[in-house]
Amino acid sequence: MIPQLPLGIVLRESASLETFLPGENSQILADIQAAVERRGEQFLYLWGTVDSGKSHLLQAACRLASERKMTVSYIPLREAAGFTPEILSDLDHLDLVCLDDLQTIVGQPKWEQALFHLFNQLRDHDSSLLVSADRSPAQLPVQLADLDSRLSWGISYQLQPLSDRHKMEAMVLYASRRGLSLPDTTANYILRHTARDMASLLETLDRLDRASLAAQRKLTIPFVRAQLNDPE
Repeated sequence: MIPQLPLGIVLRESASLETFLPGENSQILADIQAAVERRGEQFLYLWGTVDSGKSHLLQAACRLASERKMTVSYIPLREAAGFTPEILSDLDHLDLVCLDDLQTIVGQPKWEQALFHLFNQLRDHDSSLLVSADRSPAQLPVQLADLDSRLSWGISYQLQPLSDRHKMEAMVLYASRRGLSLPDTTANYILRHTARDMASLLETLDRLDRASLAAQRKLTIPFVRAQLNDPE
């Protein structure tokens, strides 16, 4: 089952529950899987900083649901300038809806009304809703009181960013799953010389994987430095 996505939006290849190293966020993995399987909380709200893994988890939930032949939709609301609130219409027939970066549309009456109706429709159809934001529900500047009350449904999680050690472990694990050998020294080099959020780090590993395969080279620091165009 192919996820329902806005035109031009694709799920990251690296986004799966297996490639998410939980660190201090272990409980959320179990609750996401339960929500996808419709045996747990119907509504999950994830909040935290940019590098805490919110988008990864929402996309991973969509991928898991799709693999189980469920109907899903992933909508990155940070790109709302290219959408209209009508994008939230007619989603109630889906098993799972994931809305990323909720903070980008709150405070806008038409968006808030559309989101309020979506909450009610999904509840009536016993479907699951996962949303993410950069702050807690209480901190969102919501204008519609009824929507504000809906955001208190379910479970709210503050995601804690991974430590550098956990990021290195995540990179090594991800590389291993792709059949790559990533020495700790090379992982540390990548961490120190690229964007440090996990999405960027995994995208860098994808690029290095392709380069390594094409050149038939191991992921040594000199090879990685050359691929990153590092002047050192």
